[in-house]
Amino acid sequence: MKYRELGSTGLKVSEIGMGCEGFAEDGCRMTKTLFDLAEARGVNYFDLYTSNPDVRRAVGDALAGRREKFYIQSHICSIWQDGQYKRTRDVAEARAGFDEMMKLLRTDYLDVGMIHYCDALSDWEEIEKGGVLDYAKELKAAGRVRHIGLSSHNPEVALKAVESGAVEVLMFSVNPCYDLQPASEDVEEIWAAKNYEGELTNMDPERQRLYETCQRLGVGITVMKCFGGGDLLDAKLSPAGAALSVNQCIHYALTRPAVATVLAGAHSAEQFLTSLAYEDAGEAERDYAAAFAKFPRIRWQGHCMYCSHCAPCPQKISVADVTKFLHLAEAQKGVPETVREHYAVLPHHAEECVQCGVCETRCPFGVDVRANMRRAKEVFGY
Repeated sequence: MKYRELGSTGLKVSEIGMGCEGFAEDGCRMTKTLFDLAEARGVNYFDLYTSNPDVRRAVGDALAGRREKFYIQSHICSIWQDGQYKRTRDVAEARAGFDEMMKLLRTDYLDVGMIHYCDALSDWEEIEKGGVLDYAKELKAAGRVRHIGLSSHNPEVALKAVESGAVEVLMFSVNPCYDLQPASEDVEEIWAAKNYEGELTNMDPERQRLYETCQRLGVGITVMKCFGGGDLLDAKLSPAGAALSVNQCIHYALTRPAVATVLAGAHSAEQFLTSLAYEDAGEAERDYAAAFAKFPRIRWQGHCMYCSHCAPCPQKISVADVTKFLHLAEAQKGVPETVREHYAVLPHHAEECVQCGVCETRCPFGVDVRANMRRAKEVFGY
């Protein structure tokens, strides 16, 4: 298992994490099965968005004797009321729900306390001013939450929260179909079939800006809906009109800026093992570029996907890395210190480009790589 820094939290998390979708299977007996498998394969991060007390109790049982082997990302404001799930912004309800959750999990703290499901700007304003964010900060000051997070499907709202400086971890829906959709306060819009009827071209700029801002500010992204609820794996259901593999979906998410871990949901040990097989997959199995280039309803043109199809460079420049740092700098209209430092440690830089154009003959998306290298030399000075 490979591990990544979760933004600026100091946590080193497994790049494959565990979603909680399957925990309730088989009378919640699946919970322990998945945790046993996670521990054996080096997975140390999981999300618990559900407020179902049976699932939370099962997670507490599964963690017994090994709490320190896992980082818990669990949700503030996801509560159980009258036998069903409820999202709340009432601080008294959130407080009672949090206390119950901690008892069921049998732990004194969460590694990430995730403010649950915020997709509207008015909702973020309520969180900021109505007491929920203050409550999250209170939990952090008391050591009951180590880091504050927010879950969202809306890049406009997520960006607002990230730029506030209050959020250290963002749980966000990342996959190659959703990334083309503009911001919406209705989560149904990102997978609605009608929104994929016309040809879609290139990533929504607000989503790109969100990822790059998270990278710059040190906000780690934990990925939900990597497989689009499974739709991306089925040609008949995929909004793109063609199927992707599990490895391609995971690799796409992991190549976005600021992404630390993909929370792979699984309803069986076999499904989880399929996601974990990414760690042993070769470059050809992970490669998504060729598949993207053949999508009948989605296309990227002139937009670098950091897929590294341009490699190898005769000058040994990592074109994908140089381009990623260029985009980060251009998004901020300057060169943030962290970007400058990351660019500096690259073994080869844009000034070494001899403009041979070999990289462009390999690019599936028609990117003007030579122009990117010229701009990078101007931006970074070498």
